[in-house]
Amino acid sequence: MDVPELLRRAACHVPALTAGEAGTTLADANEYLDHDEWEVALDILVELGDAYGSEIAYWDFLAKAARMMWLARTERWCHWRRAEVNHGVIRAELQLVAPGVVGGRRTSVPGDGRLRPLWDIGDVTAAGHPDLYVARIWVESQPDLQPGGGGVVRLAPLSPQRWRRLSAGDVITMHEQRPVAGTATVIEAVFPAADDAGRDGE
Repeated sequence: MDVPELLRRAACHVPALTAGEAGTTLADANEYLDHDEWEVALDILVELGDAYGSEIAYWDFLAKAARMMWLARTERWCHWRRAEVNHGVIRAELQLVAPGVVGGRRTSVPGDGRLRPLWDIGDVTAAGHPDLYVARIWVESQPDLQPGGGGVVRLAPLSPQRWRRLSAGDVITMHEQRPVAGTATVIEAVFPAADDAGRDGE
């Protein structure tokens, strides 16, 4: 399939009355497709995918189109959203420790899901020590988090079933070594009815 076909197949999944945060609609996406403005159409469809209960196939179409257009960050975001369909959405307000403090980063946190720090979500080992779990970070609305900075992030745990007890208001800590590297307050935690709901061969 070429890019226009992939985008049109994705568009077929969107309910007609869906509107994005900026007020864009399926009709807008189709109009840009009709004028071969593929990148704009893709951006609209990505936004619409966050406005309705999108499925795995939807994000697969968009990811393939983004890859064919060499839009690496958009492709990564589509893969991220695909995983959230499977495992749920965890969003948190993260505050990094200042770079002069033990545990503080001296480089920025990349915002596109590459960093995989450990997290203390309140579980303990049989010996009574914190049981830390890996989760990738996606930074919302900015390309990265500067050292000592803060912002809203999305988390993608490598063992998502362990995170299902989290709810808004819970406080968790980020670790890259033993000292705390950041503190996050959960602002949204929404999980599918079953962890394999909608799974279509990851």
